[in-house]
Amino acid sequence: MDSWDHLLLIFLAAIAAFIPRYFPMRFFTKREIPEWFNEWMKYVPVSLFTALVIKGIFIDTASYSFHLFGHVNQIIAAVIVIIITYMTRSMALSVIAGLVAVALITFLM
Repeated sequence: MDSWDHLLLIFLAAIAAFIPRYFPMRFFTKREIPEWFNEWMKYVPVSLFTALVIKGIFIDTASYSFHLFGHVNQIIAAVIVIIITYMTRSMALSVIAGLVAVALITFLM
């Protein structure tokens, strides 16, 4: 790839990232969004995050099979993060605690 190909790729990626953000903002700014929809949307980030975490901890990516105790260090770190999140309600502190917990537990095991 030469420089023009890279520039074209960056431009197309910018458009692809812009379109899904622009159209909802363009079409829904003047419409009244129902309250039930706003209530439902509060749970979407939590659901997606939970699905990613559960997949990372309990699903073996090589065979896509379920292993209850396949990654014990990650399970212990997840329990630590759940406790810290419940006590502090801080996403930043939870992420940092999770990273430190995984690093320490992996180093110790």
